[in-house]
Amino acid sequence: MAGHSKWANIQHRKGRQDEKRGRIFTRLIKEITVAAKLGGADPNSNPRLRLAMDKASDANMPKDKVLDAIKRGTGQLDGVEYEEIRYEGYGIGGAAVIVDCMTDNRTRTVAEVRHAFSKHGGNLGTDGSVSFMFKHCGQIIFPPGASEDKIMEVALEAGAEDVISADDGVIEVVCAPNDFQALKAALEGSGLKPELAEITMRASTDSELTGEDAVKMQKLLDALESLDDVQEVYTNAVLND
Repeated sequence: MAGHSKWANIQHRKGRQDEKRGRIFTRLIKEITVAAKLGGADPNSNPRLRLAMDKASDANMPKDKVLDAIKRGTGQLDGVEYEEIRYEGYGIGGAAVIVDCMTDNRTRTVAEVRHAFSKHGGNLGTDGSVSFMFKHCGQIIFPPGASEDKIMEVALEAGAEDVISADDGVIEVVCAPNDFQALKAALEGSGLKPELAEITMRASTDSELTGEDAVKMQKLLDALESLDDVQEVYTNAVLND
């Protein structure tokens, strides 16, 4: 893609995540609660809970909030019952969008998600309309200048599915979700510090947007991410200045 810089988009993504720090505790509490409810309170036997607790630690969430969320999930404390829902839709230029939510009121959530799509030039699709364009996986990204040979050696030995080098020097390691924690630990234990590491829905193809279309798409993504019931927003849109 002419002018497409994966690194610029990664930095942009990190910037947006930093802006959402004020709401991250609420989202993490929901995730910890649901993870504990589904898989139990022991993070050693519950990979989803382990990942959520690691995120909470990275965000400097107080330990008592983490423990209370686990107790609510396992029924030791009273709390709200959350339901996980995924919505799929289209943004500017037909770019694919997946919106993962946790809610105690499905009717409210779908109304808010549909309104955000329609207000900003997108539209809500049906189940399965875009999810086939994404892969659920672990994604670990290193900046330009990182040692590709060392990353490849450590990653493949630790169970990575693929190591991808972009034209601008970004190195991306992809793995199965269940292998993410061990792979990340192996890379960091070898002195390789990633720029970004997450379990995500990775788009198989990109939809590049520029100029006014990129601005409009960012407004749609911001509107979706600002909704209280939204946990994560994934898109195959690549936004270029």
